[in-house]
Parts: sequence; structure tokens; C-alpha cells
Amino acid sequence: MASHDEASNICEALGRGVTRSKRRAMQWTRKAAEIGHADAYLRIAHRMYADNPYAREVGHVVEAAGVATSVGVTEGHDVPPDVLTSVVHWLRKGGHNTPDKLDAWRRLALEGAKYCCNDGCEIVGQLKDFKVCPQCKCARYCGDACQKQDWNAGGHRETCGTGRHAGGPGYVV
Repeated sequence: MASHDEASNICEALGRGVTRSKRRAMQWTRKAAEIGHADAYLRIAHRMYADNPYAREVGHVVEAAGVATSVGVTEGHDVPPDVLTSVVHWLRKGGHNTPDKLDAWRRLALEGAKYCCNDGCEIVGQLKDFKVCPQCKCARYCGDACQKQDWNAGGHRETCGTGRHAGGPGYVV
């Protein structure tokens, strides 16, 4: 296992927006998780649950097949069983309360959340309904009006590409 400093350096680099490639970012997150960074476990699990294809590709673990998930834990989740098994694996590895996290993510998936990065916007919806900024691929907006307002008055012009809007205010990680 690598040192805590190495894990911190990797996650700090991720926070600065080192890469615009989502696949590469998930590979770095997986590396951070493998060397023991606690936030990386939760990040992988949540992105796998939220149907991020790169997270599902990078986060899938063969040894997760041995993880026993009770019917009560898996009931009501619209996630493939093998993916849910990997999600539970990462949550347990990070020491998180699995049923509570899964229930919170399920509620967000069903009810929606405020994903628009424009502070003045109150629109609540599903993550898939919000479009990402075409430049940084991180900030999410409900429409063109909110994107323009955040670009001009909200400060996104200064932060675009720095990774500070990692998924928007409603993004739980």
C-alpha cells in the first residue's frame, strides 16, 4: 500500500482538473482508491450507481463477486446486480454505511435533485436531464439561459477547466 501523501497527491491532482477525459479521471480515481484514499471509494461507488459508463468499466471488481448483498439492500434499485455488487464492495471497502448510502442515492435517482450550477436556478430533476458545459465537461445546467448567466455573472468563466464544479451542487460525492 502506498503512502497517504501519494494518495493525497493523486486526489489533489484530480481536484485541479488534470484531465478532461472522463475515462482517465476514473482511472486516476481507481488508483487513488487502490492506494487507500477514502474519498475515492465513495466517488467510484456513487458514479457507478449513477450510471457513469467509465466508472462502471473502471470500478468493476472481480473479487466483488464474493460480496454478499442481502435482498433488502438490493431491493428497489434500478442497477444491474453485478454493478450493485461492485458498488457495495467499494462502499464497504471505504467503511461507509452501505444501506444508508444506497437509500440516499436511490431517493436522488427517483426524486431528482438540483444539479444546475447556476446559483439562482431552482429547477430539480434527473441528472440525465442536465447538460454539461461543452468546454470543461464538469458544470451542469438545465438550459442555455442558466449556462449564459453563470458564465457571465456566476463566475464559471474563471473556474471553467479547473475542476471546481465537479458535477454541480447537487452531485453527491
